[in-house]
Amino acid sequence: MTTTTPALTTPALTPPPAAGPAAPTAHAPYELDAGGIPLSAILAEPPAGTARRSTILAVHGRGMRAAYWNAFIPHATALGHAVLAVDRPGYGASADVLPEGQSLAEQAQTLHAALKEHARTHDIGAGFFLLGHSDGGKAALHTAAASGAVPLLGLDTSGTGYFYDPQALHFPSTLGGGATKLNWGPLNLYPRGTFQASRTLLAPTPPRESAETIHWPRQFEALAPDVRIPVRLTFAAHEAWWHLDAPTLAAMASRLTASPRVIVDHQPGAGHNISLGHTAAAYHLRVLAFLEECLLAARP
Repeated sequence: MTTTTPALTTPALTPPPAAGPAAPTAHAPYELDAGGIPLSAILAEPPAGTARRSTILAVHGRGMRAAYWNAFIPHATALGHAVLAVDRPGYGASADVLPEGQSLAEQAQTLHAALKEHARTHDIGAGFFLLGHSDGGKAALHTAAASGAVPLLGLDTSGTGYFYDPQALHFPSTLGGGATKLNWGPLNLYPRGTFQASRTLLAPTPPRESAETIHWPRQFEALAPDVRIPVRLTFAAHEAWWHLDAPTLAAMASRLTASPRVIVDHQPGAGHNISLGHTAAAYHLRVLAFLEECLLAARP
């Protein structure tokens, strides 16, 4: 373990200051057929004439939508990666089909079906890289552990821990008014206008997803040995949902026994919703640096 310090429209979020040469990228609404389940998504491609190096499956957290990843997309596409940001099963286009949602394990199977279909019709480069936030990180971990017919390069999660802080279990839905401190941390960590604009990202949490919250530690213990790709776990400096003491994080990393590399990282100056804050660009560039390492490791 290495320890280091609504319809899919682009919301009017004020993005963090750009870092590096990321150019504006069009966010195209997209829909996947995941074994008969429609998944709405955002598909962003690298600039014309750029070889596609990989495809990043970006998986949003509880009570949000795919547009959570809007600030990440330009950095990734500028470096030659396609980004497929999906509305998880039970959100967006699948909400009517799955009014109760799906379990995390079922979401993983649905996401595998979506990736298989996407790979059939698109160049995916060297393979898929999984990027998850919060409950989306849980779904991404399940996806990494489940068998599938597509190549997976690595997994990067933020805000996805092992044991919940006791105060967090009182707020099973991020739409419950009491969860503001847990979700955001100090408000000065975010650009002006973020909280009003972020309302366009919110969606009801499917009941089955909320019901699973208390079972996560046992679920993680069961799936962790089946994750066979490099993993990076990132936690914001002001993360309040999880126990972040060193022994707990070491125990979490130690469960990933089949992963060739596990990194536990910390993002200074950030709250739970890292990708909406002032340090979003710093975090996103760290994600992409880890992806570069995964690509090198995947070469014959």
